[in-house]
Amino acid sequence: MKKVSILVPESSVMQAIADPQYLFSAVNKFLLSAGKPPLFEVELVGAKKEVHINNGSYSVHPDKQLKEVKETDLIIIPALLGDMPAAIEKNKALVPWIQDKYYNGAEVASLCVGAFLLASTGLLNGKKCSTHWGFQNEFREMFPEVEVVEGSIVTEEKRIYSSGGANSYWNLLLHLVEKYTNRQTAILASKYFAIDIDRNSQAAFAMFKGQKDHTDKEIKKAQDYIEKNIHEKITIDELAGHAAISRRTFERRFRLATNNSVLEYVQRIKIEAAKRQFENSRKNINEVMYDVGYTDTKAFRDLFKKITGLTPIEYRNKYNKQAVAVI
Repeated sequence: MKKVSILVPESSVMQAIADPQYLFSAVNKFLLSAGKPPLFEVELVGAKKEVHINNGSYSVHPDKQLKEVKETDLIIIPALLGDMPAAIEKNKALVPWIQDKYYNGAEVASLCVGAFLLASTGLLNGKKCSTHWGFQNEFREMFPEVEVVEGSIVTEEKRIYSSGGANSYWNLLLHLVEKYTNRQTAILASKYFAIDIDRNSQAAFAMFKGQKDHTDKEIKKAQDYIEKNIHEKITIDELAGHAAISRRTFERRFRLATNNSVLEYVQRIKIEAAKRQFENSRKNINEVMYDVGYTDTKAFRDLFKKITGLTPIEYRNKYNKQAVAVI
């Protein structure tokens, strides 16, 4: 039997606790139906007898408290709600328990922004991690020793797993089912829960809002200039001159402020604008391409797919049902 400990942190997301419990229990039933013994022993584990979740809307009575769990094979850390530093502080009692069980051989998996609690243990230092695309900048600031894998649905390294945003955690759970059972059982589970088992990127769902949570006024001016001139071919020299800074200093300060190179930032702003047009207009691919300052069709398509994981036509067909994809 594989012992699965689903943590019940304070201020966590109810669905991210209930869903893994449901999935592993369902897999046990699939195995029984196939004439095989159940594989998973699933328990909810908390620091207290009663834990308040979903910002106090619900209370959960875990099956066991931390001190009652002597050993486990897999720890599931669900997504948290609200202010991340505050949520981590509320759940600091979980940190040494997670560390101890990991060092004694357990695997650890964080769902969505549960990565913040996982990272607070220090177990992710020097390792790769996935989390919700909307929290990546905050995560980088809080945990600079962890490498965030942008767009990734599932990341695995040295018995530690993490998932992308929101429903992406289902793909991590299916990944774990496949690892512990087999591909056939994972496919059965994916069909039962109507989950695309091989989705490997959350890039198509990401919205780039521009990293402006900094105090460098000159760089903010450059960011504003980029956003107002997406239809132009913008050069680094032009931006540096606009900010009245030498190119070398400008590039250094830009990366420090935004976590992007100037070129990456310009590309992401332009592709974000293109995404909005594909979602809300009937313009064809070339029209949108010209609107965001590109003239090379192949270069635009390659960049669009690199950032979103989809071709322009695939993206438009996915998010704009009223439009007819035209090359």
